Amino acid sequence: MSHDDREPSRVNGAVGAVPGLARIAAVTGLNAAQWSVLASARTVRRLVAATRDPAVAVGLAQELGVTVGTITDIGRAVARGVPLHRALATAAEVEADATERQDPVEDHATLRERGADLLKRSRDVWAEEGQHPAFSRILGDLAPDEARVLLLLVRSGPQPSVDVRTGGPVGVVHSRLVAAGLTMIGPRAGCRYLERVHAYLDNLHRLGLVWFSREQLTDPMEYQVLEAQPDVLEAMHAERFTKVVRRSIHLTPFGEDFCRAVLLPADDATEYPMHGQPGDGAS
Repeated sequence: MSHDDREPSRVNGAVGAVPGLARIAAVTGLNAAQWSVLASARTVRRLVAATRDPAVAVGLAQELGVTVGTITDIGRAVARGVPLHRALATAAEVEADATERQDPVEDHATLRERGADLLKRSRDVWAEEGQHPAFSRILGDLAPDEARVLLLLVRSGPQPSVDVRTGGPVGVVHSRLVAAGLTMIGPRAGCRYLERVHAYLDNLHRLGLVWFSREQLTDPMEYQVLEAQPDVLEAMHAERFTKVVRRSIHLTPFGEDFCRAVLLPADDATEYPMHGQPGDGAS
């Protein structure tokens, strides 16, 4: 496997653990002056660069034995003027707290006991269940921009999406995909990182919060606005003959429940737009 093949997984996942950072933070606390001299010219520049370049973040994370996210947090703190030894110590505390909150590894017997308890509670007609237990874990898997996407969907309803394919005489026999899943969700939701919207939607789909429908929305005006956007026009002009396939993006029932339980005010009784039900129209 090449370096390029491994890099995405490193960027998206943890490449180390707490001990490396904790050790560095401890050394820094004991010898802050020496660390400052060694790091000011080289490491600080790399930390700040890591906030903009994932490859730099990956390299530093491997060296320090921490997660890529931790490196980015340290870099942002240093860029704001926080002394390096203080930024490292703070990050070590955050990493340690996160590790303590992780679920412990359970053996088969313990899992069976929990399963039996779950079934027992399912038979108790007097027991009252609160929000879904997965909601708290899902929050830890969401980026801030993804919360904005969810709010857009719950408040504004399903959103239009288009694919651009080759068309014309050749397209009758064989149609090739030119661009997929073009939307205005990023700008409409106020996302900070518009280039990540496709990844956001993939993650929301992975978590069971949204689904992609082959069906188009009933209001054609939604698509006329979308099809006038520069990225859609660019895809349409990339080939001599193209056609636009209209689709839509919806919240799942689980996603609607999540938004009401976690993202909307507790006393919100607003009647929001309806979303389609996942089924034969899912892609």
